[in-house]
Amino acid sequence: MERPGLPPQLLPALQALASEVGVSRLALVGGAVRDALLHDEHCDPWRELPDLDLVMEGSASELAAALQRHYGDERVQEVRVHGAYGTAELSFDGVLLDLAGARQDHYPAPGENPVVESGSLERDLERRDFTVNAMALELSLSGDREPLLLDPHGGQAHLERRELAFLHASSVADDPTRVIRAARYGARLGFVLTPSSQDQLRTTLKRWPWSWRHGQSTEHVPPALGTRLRMELELLFENEPWLKALELLQQWGALALLDPLLSSNATLIRRLRWAMRLKVPLILALVAAATDPCSLGQRLQLPLRQQRLLEESMSLTNWLHSEVLPQAWVGWSAVQWTEALETRAWSPESVVLTVAMGVPCWRPMLRWWGRWRKIRSPLSAKDLIASGIPAGPGLGLALHQARVKALDSMR
Repeated sequence: MERPGLPPQLLPALQALASEVGVSRLALVGGAVRDALLHDEHCDPWRELPDLDLVMEGSASELAAALQRHYGDERVQEVRVHGAYGTAELSFDGVLLDLAGARQDHYPAPGENPVVESGSLERDLERRDFTVNAMALELSLSGDREPLLLDPHGGQAHLERRELAFLHASSVADDPTRVIRAARYGARLGFVLTPSSQDQLRTTLKRWPWSWRHGQSTEHVPPALGTRLRMELELLFENEPWLKALELLQQWGALALLDPLLSSNATLIRRLRWAMRLKVPLILALVAAATDPCSLGQRLQLPLRQQRLLEESMSLTNWLHSEVLPQAWVGWSAVQWTEALETRAWSPESVVLTVAMGVPCWRPMLRWWGRWRKIRSPLSAKDLIASGIPAGPGLGLALHQARVKALDSMR
């Protein structure tokens, strides 16, 4: 299996050492198999070599240790073994490998983490999200035959039609993060959800099978509606054509997983474009457009810094609607806006987040963020003391008045 960026000795090395440590079957799975078939069979351009995922009937940690012993620390680096999960990660000749023992799982309740136990290669493929990701290239441990393609769920047919099909009738209920992955693959590969997969998505969202519901305390949120959902969204914004992915999620009505308001928000895409220009983290801008941003931020377990920005932005928005917009704010000067924003100690990040959300008075707030807040007194404290103003409260007042005078000349 020759591929750009794939050292020719890598797979033979794995095959040779696997049998030595008692591995009975070894297979390449996941995106590498899918993308190779797209390139070889359907003339897609070759995509950058992803991390290689290998599943085995045997011990991943023992295979990782054998690779390290045989090839040394110069060629085998960054070894991390996760014994509780039966997995290992390492870099071999610069290629990242994820090794895992074959597993099978079941979900005790919709949206919860699965219960995982050892299984066969075929049972491991049953755990996947889409048929196009449930194919494997089984490698011969004796080296006496070419790799064998395993496709028990019809992934090749869906590749040919450029379709994404959930693997099971309960795929979305078991793990709603699969919907975000569908949007990621759809945006990256140009694939569409099959009609039956769209029906499953709509039906699942309509009956909302998860124990937690919107508006309830975030204390008992299932992992797939909380932290794992955030991780998928982070991957979407960091690694994918996020604009197309979000359009797909809105088209499918899938943003209801986050908040019902987001699916019907006609200005969401425009706001996120604006947020990107202002260098606002896109996941933060997405959450800020929800009905209750602070609650959603808690549910997704955003970093505490981002949760505080959401709280500040909500406070700022409430102040704008209750005290500013009812007034003749259009005529406010740079000094008035600066004093109004700075005396309430809202951070610049929360102000620009609020601007990205499209409040009516966004123009002067943007000017404050981009220019006015950076204006300082043209005279330093040293200059003022030299002019006869003694150190103390009067000096601070003089500095403030000098800054106000500088601001007063700005628009």
